[in-house]
Amino acid sequence: MIKLTIDFECPAREWWDGGGKDLWESVAEGFDNNHVLLDESIAQSVIAQASQFEGWDSGHEHAPHPLRLEEVDEDEEL
Repeated sequence: MIKLTIDFECPAREWWDGGGKDLWESVAEGFDNNHVLLDESIAQSVIAQASQFEGWDSGHEHAPHPLRLEEVDEDEEL
């Protein structure tokens, strides 16, 4: 499992308005969270789809994309 997370430090309004929001909502399935846990292959597929929307690379150097993948910490409560 891997965590797919919204990166709030990436100002990607064009990405969110151009299909990113719909993609995120389809993955999050109505959860009111900033992240979801997915199998790594599914998360990579979502990232591949997400990168096709305009504005994907519009972020800062430290936060280049509106979504990011994070390893799940074994001690983390989910």
